Amino acid sequence: MQISLQKAKYALANLWWRAIVILIGIGLFLNLVAHLWVESLWFQEVGYLQVFLLQLTARGGLWAISCSVSASYLLGNLAIARKLTRVKPVKDLSGRSPQIELNWLLPLILALNLLVGILLFHYIQVGINYWHDANSSLAIPRLFTPESIWQTSKQLSPYWYFGLVGGLAIALSVYPQFLLNAIATLLSLIMGVILSAHWAKLLQYIRPTAFNSSEPVFNRDISFYIFALPIWKLLEFWLVGLCLYSFVSVALTYLQAEDSVSQGRLQGLSLNQQRHLLALGSASVLVVAFGYWLSRYELLYSNRGVAYGASYTDVNFQLPAYTVLSLIALAIAFLLLWQAIFSVPKTNHKFLFTATGIYAATAIASSSIFPLAIQRLIVQPNELARERPYIERSIALTRLAFDLENIDARTFNPQGQLTYADIQANDLTIRNIRLWDQRPLLETNRQLQQIRLYYQFPDADIDRYTLKANLTAHSSNSPAVAERQQTLIAARELDYSAVPQQAQTWVNQRLIYTHGYGFTLSPVNTVGAGGLPEYFVKDIGDTGNGSSLSTSNSAIASSIPIGQPRIYYGEITNTYVMTGTRVQELDYPSGNDNVYNTYDGRGGINIGSWWQRSLFAAYLKDWQMLLTRNFLPQTKVLFRRNITQRIRAIAPFLQYDRDPYLVVADTQIPENKGNYLYWIVDAYTTSDRYPYSDTGAQGVNYIRNSVKVVVDAYHGSVDFYVADPQDPIITTWQKLFPRLFKPLNQMPASLRSHLRYPVDFFKLQAERLMTYHMIDPQVFYNREDQWQIPNEVYGNKPQLVEPYYLITSLPTVPFEEFILLLPYTPSQRTNLIAWLAARSDGENYGKLLLYEFPKQQLVYGPEQIEARINQDPVISQQISLWNRQGSRAIQGNLLVVPIEQSLLYVEPIYLEADQNSLPTLVRVVVAYENRIVMAETLEQALQAIFQAEETNTPAIVRPVEEPTQ
Repeated sequence: MQISLQKAKYALANLWWRAIVILIGIGLFLNLVAHLWVESLWFQEVGYLQVFLLQLTARGGLWAISCSVSASYLLGNLAIARKLTRVKPVKDLSGRSPQIELNWLLPLILALNLLVGILLFHYIQVGINYWHDANSSLAIPRLFTPESIWQTSKQLSPYWYFGLVGGLAIALSVYPQFLLNAIATLLSLIMGVILSAHWAKLLQYIRPTAFNSSEPVFNRDISFYIFALPIWKLLEFWLVGLCLYSFVSVALTYLQAEDSVSQGRLQGLSLNQQRHLLALGSASVLVVAFGYWLSRYELLYSNRGVAYGASYTDVNFQLPAYTVLSLIALAIAFLLLWQAIFSVPKTNHKFLFTATGIYAATAIASSSIFPLAIQRLIVQPNELARERPYIERSIALTRLAFDLENIDARTFNPQGQLTYADIQANDLTIRNIRLWDQRPLLETNRQLQQIRLYYQFPDADIDRYTLKANLTAHSSNSPAVAERQQTLIAARELDYSAVPQQAQTWVNQRLIYTHGYGFTLSPVNTVGAGGLPEYFVKDIGDTGNGSSLSTSNSAIASSIPIGQPRIYYGEITNTYVMTGTRVQELDYPSGNDNVYNTYDGRGGINIGSWWQRSLFAAYLKDWQMLLTRNFLPQTKVLFRRNITQRIRAIAPFLQYDRDPYLVVADTQIPENKGNYLYWIVDAYTTSDRYPYSDTGAQGVNYIRNSVKVVVDAYHGSVDFYVADPQDPIITTWQKLFPRLFKPLNQMPASLRSHLRYPVDFFKLQAERLMTYHMIDPQVFYNREDQWQIPNEVYGNKPQLVEPYYLITSLPTVPFEEFILLLPYTPSQRTNLIAWLAARSDGENYGKLLLYEFPKQQLVYGPEQIEARINQDPVISQQISLWNRQGSRAIQGNLLVVPIEQSLLYVEPIYLEADQNSLPTLVRVVVAYENRIVMAETLEQALQAIFQAEETNTPAIVRPVEEPTQ
């Protein structure tokens, strides 16, 4: 009776456990269904459902295939091993392997157990990295090598790492069969996660595009290295894990069979067991051969020589060595396979172990000792002569990869003959010299234009707008023509985290505080009352002229379309909201009251029905959606509103610029009438697999600004425009996603006029150009013409000069244009040596010009000008005085402005109180040739320099001594 009761309890407990497991399984399944369904609805909303389906098919298919193949191989071999251990070996069988005594058996089992633990933790670490980072541009994971083992141990702490590995080794000795099967299953799942993360690389491999350019070692088209080699390396990573674990786990199964440890010896392996191990060993050695064959191509990314890429030692020794090692490993693999099939009884085990040891020693020597000796004894004594052709290759291919070959290099010879007449003739350039930097303008905006705590200005962006007559002219008699004005634009976004804690309710977060409102637009070169910025567009609410924002005059109102500037999609818009509910949304504050509105845009997904609410409640983990009574049949949910997250979800295979910028434009699209705010984001195609191209500190050795992304700030629509159709990588993506990309000429002209050369791309090119402008191998080898980016003083701290936008006329170019500029100085010197300009307007968009100064002529660099400013007794005394009166002086960005055949240096100085940060522009410093002037305005400073004998402006003028080189 008691036994029956115990059985009933056991059966009931077992039933409960099964029910719990089934319920968890159902919950996970429903969660997966909800996730996929909502994602498909979201992609349908943005118009890219086919993109999602192809991504899902590629990722899911890769995961299913890799998991199933891995599990079949690992668990299948373990099943075969267990089956063969049940068949007891016949005594005195001629094919039986020698006995293994306990003094050899225990260390061997322990060593293999430790190897299993180390292998498992390596793949777990890689899997965790991929789980947390869904970026489809992830690099190929590190192979299982001693270096990768050490890196994994450092991430976890060596004590914990080796403690866990040791604990697993002990557990494997106690529960070998269960744990080996569990580890095989876990490794299969991890392999699925890792390989499926590289779905983008697989799609590129299927539809490659030729670069029509080859590297000089193997004469293969560059497309092989960009599209094919990553897949082969990923295959190697996969096979190494499968073959190594399968061999070790099967060996452990055989070694611990028949209670060998308790018996004190292993009687030997049967004929079939030996065949099994030889076959697995053959597969493992075949993977080694495959790895060495791929290592031949990896030499094109070598860092051994004086230049990036395969060097003399790599090509003349390492390449033949890898080829021989690959062929020898291939021969050994076939030998092992032959013996596994035909001649196990005749196998000489001692010969196999000896040959394996010799091969391993040869491989280590060929990979480290011999190349080092050749480099020291043969190459270094005559390095330039031997490395010259390889330096030429590195220079040529790096310049191609970063599009430096298309730079138009010219000589710029400053004449030092600039006159006030030249200043007047370049009036548009002068009136667009930036006096307001982004940082002080943002601080001022936050004080004067934030309006409410829950509004934020996350960024200020430089752009240019065509303004109608006399908006920036000095004289009222100027002709009534439109001209371009450089401006700073800042979006007023909603930051819900700044809402007072007491008001942070579900209704407020999801239904009322739904969007930001408006923007500020400021000219970069003018100052308002009290040294504050002047605003073309500012404030918020009803201004009395039918506009929701204030404009400085009627001409601005007719030049800048404002409409209803609601920002539902932005840079810090990280919450999901519901619109079209019974609760009206806060539109903007108006005096002591608020104005409310209901969203009528095209964005969002309808959740009017109960099943749709349930679906999104499960996806968003927000069960309030099921309980609220505020929803209507037309209620929609807007999620993934952060523009960066939005575009990454659609095209995760592109890299995106860190600085999206807001544009105000009338695109003449009827359904967008009244909504004129758009975000433009630059997108890049990149690779780290371009042969001989220097990866630098960024880990990228190929980049193109191939795509311009436009996001509607109100409707949330996203459009991808191809800006560089010559790029083979974007051509491949166009083949795969033909409905995702549009040609650039389909972008509305009003938006196209605001395209600008991206700073991130420009900085990367400029960084490579510091070294790779040297195309002569000997000059490159000696680094005798190495450049650097100069320092400037910002505030009171030195920092690298950042690229900056200007509206100016380039030398020999008869018109002003919007350019991005960066100066260079020689390495460890402070005088200017060159400046790089990127053009952004019309048909000249994307063209780079490099202006080099004569090396025999001294041209002041930013650090020299900064030194003269801070050494001037009157200027430094004034700055020190400001710093002692409860405020601090901030020296702004020093701009080097090319005018005619001369350079003008301009630096604003701001004053900021210690207690309340409201920067004001108090002075402008202008330097030209050997004179420095500090005055209240730019006009006064220019007059003091060029009309010193005529002006009555109270300026500080100091002659500058000629600095020594």
